Amino acid sequence: MSGPLHPARDRLALAADIPLADAAALYPALSAHVGWVKVGLSLFVEHGPAAVERFASAGARVFLDLKLHDIPNTVQLASARAAGLGISLLTVHAQGGEAMLKAALAGVREGAARSGHPLPRVLAVTALTSLVDADLRATGHAGGASETAATLASLAVRAGVDGLVCSPREAAALRAAHGPGLFLCTPGIRPAGAAAGDQARAETPAFARAAGADLLVVGRPLYTAADPVAVARALADEVQAAGSPSKV
Repeated sequence: MSGPLHPARDRLALAADIPLADAAALYPALSAHVGWVKVGLSLFVEHGPAAVERFASAGARVFLDLKLHDIPNTVQLASARAAGLGISLLTVHAQGGEAMLKAALAGVREGAARSGHPLPRVLAVTALTSLVDADLRATGHAGGASETAATLASLAVRAGVDGLVCSPREAAALRAAHGPGLFLCTPGIRPAGAAAGDQARAETPAFARAAGADLLVVGRPLYTAADPVAVARALADEVQAAGSPSKV
């Protein structure tokens, strides 16, 4: 842990979409300002549970971002195994339907009980932040991003999920529709002036917090920065200035 803990660190997650050794070397330098690490498909496919253990042993809260989307039985089995790793968050695709979402919830309960780890939150992914309205219409979602996110969010909340993954642009409407108890995670966070890359619906940390986001995911602006610690500190300061820094 590097220096005193920033009061907003539990609002920020490092998207560790780089080689495991590089991410594991970077995180301790950022950990005073960033409390979470998101382990996504690339790291998990290459390293499996070892990727989770690497960051958990460094003191991070681990967000396992597998975006599970399969038949209910398969998702239940995978969710149980994931919960047994000691993660704090697990993602599934809302588009998998209510039965699949309920299976994911049953799976994490089973896995946590069997392993003795705390129960992780299950977050349902609504509309990927790389998609624009035309992309969603091409896949049969006539209303575009905002309507797709709203429809899938309502389905996921009915199924009992703990929270949602959405772009910052949909966060305010989803917070208003579903109240303060629902955990909202927003990827696609970019400091003002940063390149958006393939994040079509990116916004700043201040925007996301003002919209009601609980956890903000930042990847490339941190791990490609000349001074990642300075960027992490600035992100945490912006989050703190925009809203309550209370823990999540």
